[in-house]
Amino acid sequence: MQGLADFWSQADAVGRAVAALLLAMSIGAWVVILWKAWVLRRTRRDLARAVPAFWDARSLADGRARLAALDRERVLLPLLDAAAASGAAGTLHAAGRAQSQLTRRLRDALHQGLAHLQFGQPLLASIGSTAPFVGLFGTVWAIYHALVGISAAGTITIEKVAGPVGEALVMTAAGLAVAIPAVLAFNIYGQWVAACEAELEGFAHDLRELALDGAARGA
Repeated sequence: MQGLADFWSQADAVGRAVAALLLAMSIGAWVVILWKAWVLRRTRRDLARAVPAFWDARSLADGRARLAALDRERVLLPLLDAAAASGAAGTLHAAGRAQSQLTRRLRDALHQGLAHLQFGQPLLASIGSTAPFVGLFGTVWAIYHALVGISAAGTITIEKVAGPVGEALVMTAAGLAVAIPAVLAFNIYGQWVAACEAELEGFAHDLRELALDGAARGA
């Protein structure tokens, strides 16, 4: 903390702007990390409970009621509603075959659910990839600023060089401290989203088969 305080007191406007940017990136990353941890953990638990509960139901109405109670992030219910919906008459959507309409509705609902689960991933990737360079820029600028001040003083000793340069390296460490949690979270959450995507795709495929079988029996 003393190094950060010394750096802040000696930094110019550019150095302070870089430090403020790293702070904003860190806050943004941790907000997304904590929010996505809560959402994805809840979604994975709900998928593990809701899908078997739906297929154990005795009717579609009963299955929908079970999904409504267990699907807290609403990634499964849109798929069920898409399987039961129909296109508006007179539209290009309704002009296609019933199987094509069903596939399109399920695909759109699946993409909607995945977009919810993937929200924040680009931000984590961007912070993880750029924060080290932002910190490095702050270090280079701070070293330049310190050397200019030392040269203006007229006398150069190892003590006068080592102190400012050591404090400038704090920015590189700060950039890494911001980037590492973002990169780790991005990789972990990417695996969690992929697992949820596989479950949702399987559920959508099974719903499609159920809807087609029901239409064939009703024909």
